[in-house]
Amino acid sequence: MNYKLIALDIDGTLINSSHQLTEGVKNAVQEAKKKGVKVVLCTGRPLKGVEKFLEELNLKESGDYAATFNGALVQDTFTKNPVSHLTLGYDDLVDLYNLSLELGSRSHFYDTKTVYTFNKDISDYTVLESYLTGAHLNSTTLEEVPKDIAMSKFMMIDHPEIIDECIKKIPKNYFEKYTIVRSTPSFLEFLNPKANKGAGIELLAKELGIKQEEVICVGDAGNDKHMIEYAGLGVAMGNASDEIKDLADYTTLSNDEDGVAHVIKKFILDER
Repeated sequence: MNYKLIALDIDGTLINSSHQLTEGVKNAVQEAKKKGVKVVLCTGRPLKGVEKFLEELNLKESGDYAATFNGALVQDTFTKNPVSHLTLGYDDLVDLYNLSLELGSRSHFYDTKTVYTFNKDISDYTVLESYLTGAHLNSTTLEEVPKDIAMSKFMMIDHPEIIDECIKKIPKNYFEKYTIVRSTPSFLEFLNPKANKGAGIELLAKELGIKQEEVICVGDAGNDKHMIEYAGLGVAMGNASDEIKDLADYTTLSNDEDGVAHVIKKFILDER
């Protein structure tokens, strides 16, 4: 198969456990790009949290794209123009914030550039998220949030055992009202019901005239499920959850063993 697009999750996939890009992965991405393959970073992070990797991988040239906020925002990384942005509104924010209080989880939410929290005692998980993504952190109140907010995602963020309990108690209708994905054991994310990584990559592939069977998607966690299901070739990392490995067509090496480079060499560069 002549693959034309490879979508790569970042955390737990593209970067290793030290949050670094290795030379092996960088070189493989460059070789794929030279061959004319679209390399698309597809992540739960905002664009700001992807910038340094786009720079290092040379993915900010004309014709380069990224899918951020778990596919809710797909944009051209050269012009910064959005291909699509599926958002949530103020009523969703009120609804989800009240739900998080009811279930006993702390929370935060994003527009396109900033992570906001209503917690005066800011959660360590929110601080970590802001640090990892490079997003500006703002403590606010519900009254201060503009009524026309375009919210990219809402997140319940807490200790894994609290998130486990929250998931069990979320009313069934919320799974119809929103796309709900667990990106890490401590992060439960709520998106526009039409937004997920698979939908974002599908939309971009159609825009570029690339067929589904010509797409590879690589990931490790629950929020990668939709794109691995969509892909012509769905790939799980060696460090992926069992759920993702079961869904995938192929399991590569772990993120500490240059698993992404292995996939590119095997399926794009034909280095068997």
